Amino acid sequence: MGTPLEMTPEMLMVFGFLALVTSLFVFEVVRVDMVGLLMMILLPLSGVIEPVLAVSGLSSNAVVSIIAVVIIGEGLDKTGVMNIFARQIIRLAGKSERRIMALIAGTVALISSFMQNIGAAALFLPATHRICRQLNVPISRILIPMGYCAVIGGCITLVGSSPLILLNDLMASWWTNTPSGLAGGRAFEAFGLFSVAPIGIVLVLAAILYFVVFGKAVLPAVPSHPETDGCILKNDLECAYGKEIQRAYELHVPRDFKTRRLDELRIRPLYHSTVICICKREGRYKVTVPARADIIEPGDVVGIISNREHVEKLAADTGWSLCDELDKLNEVLSPDVAGITEAIVTPRSELVGKTLHEVYFRKRYHVNPLALYRKNQVMLEEISETRIQPGDAFLLQGEWEKFHILQRKPDLAFTEHIPGEILHPEKAGFAVGALVLALVLALGFKIQLSIALLTGAVSMILTGVLSLDEAYRGVDWMTVFLLAGLIPLGLAFEKTGAALYLSTAVINVMPGALTPLVVFLLIGLLTSFFTLVTSNIGATVLMVPLAMNMALQCGADPRMAALLVAVAASNTFILPTHQVNALIMKPGGYRVKDYVRAGAGMTLIFIAVVMSMLYFFYGIQA
Repeated sequence: MGTPLEMTPEMLMVFGFLALVTSLFVFEVVRVDMVGLLMMILLPLSGVIEPVLAVSGLSSNAVVSIIAVVIIGEGLDKTGVMNIFARQIIRLAGKSERRIMALIAGTVALISSFMQNIGAAALFLPATHRICRQLNVPISRILIPMGYCAVIGGCITLVGSSPLILLNDLMASWWTNTPSGLAGGRAFEAFGLFSVAPIGIVLVLAAILYFVVFGKAVLPAVPSHPETDGCILKNDLECAYGKEIQRAYELHVPRDFKTRRLDELRIRPLYHSTVICICKREGRYKVTVPARADIIEPGDVVGIISNREHVEKLAADTGWSLCDELDKLNEVLSPDVAGITEAIVTPRSELVGKTLHEVYFRKRYHVNPLALYRKNQVMLEEISETRIQPGDAFLLQGEWEKFHILQRKPDLAFTEHIPGEILHPEKAGFAVGALVLALVLALGFKIQLSIALLTGAVSMILTGVLSLDEAYRGVDWMTVFLLAGLIPLGLAFEKTGAALYLSTAVINVMPGALTPLVVFLLIGLLTSFFTLVTSNIGATVLMVPLAMNMALQCGADPRMAALLVAVAASNTFILPTHQVNALIMKPGGYRVKDYVRAGAGMTLIFIAVVMSMLYFFYGIQA
C-alpha cells in the first residue's frame, strides 16, 4: 500500500474544480466548450497554476492534431471521396440485412480511424438512409451498430479519437512531473500511430459479431414510412402550390409499350404531373432533366412528381406499372441528392419577357420546372410557353448541386436555404494525396504527429481542395476550446499532487495487495463511468495521471494504464450522451431504453475485449 499523503488547500481547490466541471457536464448548465473556457480563467485566478499553463492547451500537440484531422476530413468530404464507399456498399450488400449492417459498420469504423467519429458518422448518415430505403431495411437496425462502430473505430489509430490524440501529451506531462525513481528510471516513450490498432481492430470485429448474432434481439425495428420517400414539399410550399405536387413516384414501362416522344404523351396537361427522370438500359443511363424531345421506350423506368390520384390515372391510361416505393431511381431522387425549392424571377433577370422553351431552361440550368405561381394563381399547364414576368415564382426540382450553381447567377432568387454543397470530384486525387502525405510523414519519417497532420491539411488548401475560409468553418471549435480548457485542469491535478493523493487513497481502501490486472480492471471501469457522465476528453484528462500513479503503486507499466484510459474513454454506449449517439437518435427513432438494451451488452464486451488484449497481447500481469 502507498503511504497516505496530506491533503493541502491546493488539492482541495482542485477537487472542487473537478466537482464543478462534473456538475456542469451532467446538468448541462452551460455548453461544454464554456466549461473549458471557465477552467482557463478560474484555475489561474485561484492561484492553482500559473497563467502560462492555463492557456498552454491552445498550443498543445493534441489541439493542433485535432484541428488538422478535421480539415483533412472536410477535404475528403468536399471532394466526394466518401460517396465512393456508399456506392460500393449498395453494390455489395445484396438483400441481407446482416451484410448491410456489417458493411456499413465496418466502413464507418475504418473512416473513423482517421477522422473524428462524429464526422465519420455524420458523413455516412445520408448514404445509410439511401441504402436502407433502397433495400427496404429498417434504418433502426443499422444506425446503432454504425454509431457504435464509429466510436470504436476511433480506437484503431492514435488520431481516430480525441482521447488517443491527447494520450502522448498527457503521458509526457506526467513523466516530466514524476520523479525518475518513481517512474522506474525509464525515459518517456511515446506511442506510435498504430500502437493501439490490435485492440481497436478486435473491438470492431467483436462489435460487428455482437450485432450479427444478437442484433434482432437488442435492436428495435422502427417501421419505415413509405410516404416519406421521394421529394415532399415543405408545409409553406404546399400551402402555396396546393396538393397537386406531393411526392416522387416510379413507374416501369412494359415491354409491349410503343416508343413515343415525351411531348406526345401530354403528361403535364393531362395529369398535372412532371417527368423528372428517365432511367434507361437497366439503370446504366439516366436522363435527370428530360426534354420534350426525349423518348420513352419499353423497359424504361420513369420518375414523376405528382400526387397519388393523378399518377394512378397516368399509370392506368398508359399501362405503366406504379411502384410502391422508389427502387431504380432511389439514388437519383433521394432527398439527400435532389429536392424541390422555390425561386423568384428578379427584375434584372434575362428570363423576363421570354418563355422557358425559348431560353432552353432545362438544358441551360439542368433543373425541372414543376409549377408557376403568379398573382395568387398556380399554373401547372403550358408553363414552358408562358411569358415570364418579374416576380414570378417557379417551383423547381433538381440536384442540390445544380441549385447551388444556379444560385450564383442573377436570374433567380431562392426563397430558402439550399441543402448540400458543390462537390469537386476532380480534386479527389489531391485530397487523398494530402492524407497519404500526412501518414507517410508520421509513419515513415517519424515526424511529430501534429506537424505531419498539419502538413496534410495545408496541402489540401494549397492544392485548392479547400479554401482557407472553408477550412476554418470545418473546424469544430467547440471541441478545441473544451480540450484546451481541460488540459490545464489535468496539469493542476499533477502540479498539486491531487492525482497522486487520489490514486494512493483508492489503493489504500482496497483490501489486500492488488494485482495489476485488478487495478487495470478498476481503471477501465472508472474511466467508462466518467466518460458516460462527462466528456471522453474530460475523463481522459482526469484519469490518465490517476491511472499512471495507480499502476506505479502495484508495479505495473504506467504507459499501459494510460493507454487503457484513452481506449476506455470510448466505452460510452448505454446513454445517448456521446455526440454520435445523440446524432443517430432522431433519424433512427430511438429512445433511451434502446441505448440501454443495446449498449449494456456492448459495454461488457468492450471491457472484456480490452482486458483480454492487455493480458494476452500487451503482457499485463495477472
